[in-house]
Amino acid sequence: MKVLLINKYLYPKGGDAVSTLETGKLLYSRDNEVVLWGMDSPENLDLPYKKYFVSYIDYNKPLGIFKKLKVSMKILYSLEAKRKISELLKNWMPDIVHLNNFAHQISPSILDVFKKYRIPTVMTMRDYKMVCPAYSMLLNGKPCEKCKNGKYYYCFKNKCNKNCRAKSFISMLEMYLHHKVLKIYESIDYFIAPSKFLMNKVKEMGFNKRVVYLPNFVDLDVYKPDYNSSEDSIVYFGRLSEEKGLETLIDAVKNLNTNLKIIGSGPYKDRLNNKVIIEKIKNVFFLGYKKGEELRKIVGESLIVVVPSECYENCPRSILESFALGKPVIGSRIGGIPELVIDGETGYTFKAGDSKDLGGKIEYMLSNTDEVKKLGKNARKFVEEKFNPERHYRKLIDIYNNVIKNNR
Repeated sequence: MKVLLINKYLYPKGGDAVSTLETGKLLYSRDNEVVLWGMDSPENLDLPYKKYFVSYIDYNKPLGIFKKLKVSMKILYSLEAKRKISELLKNWMPDIVHLNNFAHQISPSILDVFKKYRIPTVMTMRDYKMVCPAYSMLLNGKPCEKCKNGKYYYCFKNKCNKNCRAKSFISMLEMYLHHKVLKIYESIDYFIAPSKFLMNKVKEMGFNKRVVYLPNFVDLDVYKPDYNSSEDSIVYFGRLSEEKGLETLIDAVKNLNTNLKIIGSGPYKDRLNNKVIIEKIKNVFFLGYKKGEELRKIVGESLIVVVPSECYENCPRSILESFALGKPVIGSRIGGIPELVIDGETGYTFKAGDSKDLGGKIEYMLSNTDEVKKLGKNARKFVEEKFNPERHYRKLIDIYNNVIKNNR
């Protein structure tokens, strides 16, 4: 099968990009022909057809007024993306298109091209962009559902996009244009949800398209479980941002007899570092961004992993990767996390934002290392049975075949 995989980032920038790249490797290993397409970047691998990628855009850089207007138009409808994808299809025509995260830097303008050529199309929802203009369903760091049933004006009213009125206006306008006026997403045949929570939540929010459940997977051969921790430390790895609950985590461990290793980068790094300095916390260490074998080694040496998110997480790769390494997880009871972290089986959950509850769960596990080992073995078995590549591949190919059959 010829599969066109689309994501705006084509290097391991976040969970969406990692999952896209892993899906590409999985499909290719099963003798499918795979082409990756997205945004040009110096971080990308030397990929074929890269001359058809859209130009690199960094929305975090300061821009002049005319550049801002030009960029805003690209968010709403990118003629460049439409032209580039059309040129690619003249040279390589897929049997199916698999979309991932393509909002803003690429825009849904490419959907008109797939519709024109009658190419079957599926999309994996990596976030809540289909129902939330700011994609995260967050307001002031807390879950928000005000835009339910298409009331996107709340994004502008509450400055949901980075607390900026102008950016929030563009996000609001984008949703009304794409969903209400152009109805451009109706050309997508199937939507894939990596968590049951996301699948149910978008439906609750008024999204009435066909959604099927297919969770992420991990390449188990890469992750060698270590049930005998060399340290009694705990680890967080991921993005350092407000909604990840890291202040709650630091408050939970600052008086405990253990070390917390925080791995990752993000906009909250300085704030967290200042908190540790001001409060003279001696057992919290920031290790910066890590990946590959170095990351796996640090996690493998730890006792447990903590995922303290205060947002509607989807299907966090950090949890699956921790399980694959034989590490139980303490996770907040929110979003798709409880689908993975099952109390007394693969770890323990706590009330999101409650440092006392989290601290109690950490303390319990530090005092019961034999149970930690048992939970770690359960966690590894859990991913081996439910989140392995072969199971994912079979279900994904079934989705592809159903879409192609119905499209014909």
